[in-house]
Amino acid sequence: MFDTIVALATAPLKSALHIIRVSGSEAFAVVSKCFSKDIRNIKERTLLVGEIRDNNKVIDEVVVAIYKGPKSFTGEDLVEIICHGSVLIANEIIELLLSKGSRLATNGEYSSRAFLNNRIDLIQAEAINDVINATTKEAKELSLLSLKGETSELIHPLKKRIADILSLIEVNIDYPEYEDIEVANKSDVISIVDELVPQINKLVSEGEKGLIIKEGIKVALVGKPNVGKSSLLNALLGENKAIVTDIAGTTRDIVEGDINLGGVTLHLLDTAGIREVDDKVESIGVNKSKETIKEADLVIVLLDASKELDKEDEEILNLTKETPRIIVYNKKDLSIKQKEGEIYISSINNDVSPLKEAIYNRLGLKEESFKIPSLNNTRQLGLLKNVKESLLKAKEDALNDLPIDLVSVSLHDAYNSVLEILGEYNQRDISKEIFSRFCVGK
Repeated sequence: MFDTIVALATAPLKSALHIIRVSGSEAFAVVSKCFSKDIRNIKERTLLVGEIRDNNKVIDEVVVAIYKGPKSFTGEDLVEIICHGSVLIANEIIELLLSKGSRLATNGEYSSRAFLNNRIDLIQAEAINDVINATTKEAKELSLLSLKGETSELIHPLKKRIADILSLIEVNIDYPEYEDIEVANKSDVISIVDELVPQINKLVSEGEKGLIIKEGIKVALVGKPNVGKSSLLNALLGENKAIVTDIAGTTRDIVEGDINLGGVTLHLLDTAGIREVDDKVESIGVNKSKETIKEADLVIVLLDASKELDKEDEEILNLTKETPRIIVYNKKDLSIKQKEGEIYISSINNDVSPLKEAIYNRLGLKEESFKIPSLNNTRQLGLLKNVKESLLKAKEDALNDLPIDLVSVSLHDAYNSVLEILGEYNQRDISKEIFSRFCVGK
């Protein structure tokens, strides 16, 4: 049994309405102490109009939505008080509810209770936060698939297949005298691993694409001074965010901006021109540029199409050769000769469509990538890769003719990782970290 908690579920700003959420075993009793109607004996979902009163003083006229547990979001008795959108009124009501036996909710505590009361699994819980924080329509729709439970359905067949072979192994070990029990041998393990690993590879691939849709990618614009990086940033953003002059070394620090490219957020980073310098301030900018290259998911190497490559260009190409990159020739309006198969743009003339197309193609996204559920955060993907590694270890042990009980150790590891994805293994330890990132009222 949990404490009765209260929190503002809407933003603490002046608005038309505010929603105050109360949840817990005493939620109905707490609200009844200050609501003009007694709701303690309500047994089904109900909507009431009345007044919140502090003794004989009316604080506000409200609508009260009543949800009887376990058929509520949290799985316990839950009340939502819809009051006028004054922060003062909302705070008065919350203070009154606190005095009647509730306490303030912590970050994510409502979603945490929904998880702990088996109303949602951990994938769905994480999706709640993803929906709130989505910055594009596509990211929101992808998160809604997880919230509806469609992503969890991808894991259940994997969980069942590993559980099947583990159960068979355990029965063989515990009851060797029963001759009519199917024997779990090492060839069965190898067969199941060969069946599951391609499925996991597909889930990982789809998840990594989903992660790109959900979180976007960091794109660093690099090149020597005065090659047009700041002009390119402005052209991509559609605004004059970076200062552009014909003086080399104008950009001294990282200038950032975001764009939506076909449903994917590109976090653009305009860097200082990379060259050997004596100026202390500019050298700091150059060092920051080199660090940004290491942190970026994709690097756009900008070259001057109107000039031959020089030593500085070659050094930048060498610096980025181990990094995912796209090489682009800027100032095509000044170029006489263009090479076949290269990308040419004119950032000063806002002619950057070939680069946008190249970036999008590099992402490897297809139309269905935006419509299918996927395990698309680093926790889920990391655990999924752990499942694969454990299964491959079990296959290796089987091929090396280890006893079946030792082979099952890696199968147990794989199974536990699957449970952890869903939040069914050490769930309180896992959820504590995840729900701490939620806002209060969720």
